[in-house]
Amino acid sequence: MPVQNADIAEIFLRTADLLEIQGANPFRVRAYRSAARTVSEHPHSLSALLLEGKRLPKLPGIGKDLAGKIEEIVETGACSALSELQREMPGELPELLKLAGLGPKKAAALHRELGVQSLSDLEAAAEAHRIRALKGFGPKSEEKLLRAIRRRLGGERRFGLRDAEQVAQSLIGWLKGTPGIGEVVAAGSYRRRLQTVGDLDILVTCERGEEAMKRFVEYDQVREIVARGETKSTVRLRSGLQVDLRVVPEQSYGAALHYFTGSKAHNIALRQMAVKKGLKLNEYGVFRDGERVGGVSEQEVFALAGLPYIEPELRENRGEIEAALQGMLPSLIEQGDILGDLHAHTRATDGRATLEQMAEGARKRGYRYLAITEHSRSLAMARGLDPERLRRQMEEIDRLNEKLGDFRIFKSIEVDILEDGSLDLPDDVLGELDFTVGAVHSRFNLSRQAQTERILRAMDNRFLNILAHPTGRLIGRREPYEIDMEKVVRGALERGCHLEINAQPDRLDLDDVHCRMAREMGVKLALSTDAHAPAEFDFMRFAVGQARRGWLARDDVLNTRSAADLLKLLKR
Repeated sequence: MPVQNADIAEIFLRTADLLEIQGANPFRVRAYRSAARTVSEHPHSLSALLLEGKRLPKLPGIGKDLAGKIEEIVETGACSALSELQREMPGELPELLKLAGLGPKKAAALHRELGVQSLSDLEAAAEAHRIRALKGFGPKSEEKLLRAIRRRLGGERRFGLRDAEQVAQSLIGWLKGTPGIGEVVAAGSYRRRLQTVGDLDILVTCERGEEAMKRFVEYDQVREIVARGETKSTVRLRSGLQVDLRVVPEQSYGAALHYFTGSKAHNIALRQMAVKKGLKLNEYGVFRDGERVGGVSEQEVFALAGLPYIEPELRENRGEIEAALQGMLPSLIEQGDILGDLHAHTRATDGRATLEQMAEGARKRGYRYLAITEHSRSLAMARGLDPERLRRQMEEIDRLNEKLGDFRIFKSIEVDILEDGSLDLPDDVLGELDFTVGAVHSRFNLSRQAQTERILRAMDNRFLNILAHPTGRLIGRREPYEIDMEKVVRGALERGCHLEINAQPDRLDLDDVHCRMAREMGVKLALSTDAHAPAEFDFMRFAVGQARRGWLARDDVLNTRSAADLLKLLKR
């Protein structure tokens, strides 16, 4: 079976984690992590290139050694270097890294100090309150670990939206090769753009269902055929993701798509509305007295229930039906409304492209502007900028702007918010920028009150305009830090600050609930990719999906405005 770019990236990330547990050279660890990111972002299948007899293209940060490992992974499906590291690891230590909030350094400390070698060892240590005594831990982190262990041992596995998207797009492309195929669409939580997906539901219409089922189970990533029937089949892919395929008749397509898209609560609420109108609504159609009266399209389903069309991202039974009845549904933001990106990095810090390459990448996507927001000096691992280096970059931006005509690069910085709430660079430097993005990158373990006050003090600084990834979470890897988000949103409103929806697939921060809170309180948000290479500008679709789940319209978003109007809005 062909190896996908995501498989190669996962092997490199796992190698980096195990090397870090061993205490290997940080530069070696970083090389594997950088290679993983480069591979996962590459637009073409490296496996397909090699299997066609072509050479690997020159990839940033991937030299002869790592290129050789890519070739080995494509040829064998495994990496001998990783296998050797796994053999050297005691017990089930590598499995600990799959827990949210537990990185390689902490896993190594748990093994070294407490002899932890497995999830059951870790659970026992947490239950005995032995973890909280270790440096770098505490009662709260111990409780979070215990919750993560129990989810891991007893709960379903969920997949990030980006991983699910890659699977869905590839599988849909494969199914479209079925003779007589009509519609092919991924429904469920994936279509609602949830941040994680438990499984995939794919609906198809076609002339002969058996042809679609045959092609479905022959997909090259299928590991196990769980069930196979005439109208529904279930498989488990190599990644572990379960996929259900349902063949529906065209006359039922809209009803089935609605049924398999909405949350359970949304579907129940809509069925109850239908009952009040003397209708029966299910996945087969809309019926009155046993006679089909609709179901070909979702629009028809909603109309028969007495509602306008409700966008998939809103179908959670969080007030969307009531808003629809009152004509109060927002006109949700769309990808084409975004005029620029307000958070990006270059090689000056931890990015992987030059200033000019990033600008060109943004222009190719039809943007009118781009903010360059390098890390500030306290983030030494990212080679953060001090005042002198930042001013040199400002001069470089000025020179490039003279050449770019109608495209503008904004001078900015992702300044660190220090533990006391002060900013990592002096006001006289920040005052020379077009605007400032601020972020927390350290001391995630402060109390709820201390963390909230830290951020509010940072927003007291009149040069801080946008708070980046406001809760610090990494989905499935790091829990949000403790914070009173309502106080932070209110504080932003009072001070003229704004919040970011970070599009990085492992962040999606703010979450949908807090997006809606910000909207209702009147705080506008920036949709930004935090791009470290031009390819990452395409992550904007994830921020747009998150914004739509948060009920955001075009006017709720900062970077739907022209450069001039944006700067007026940001001015404090």
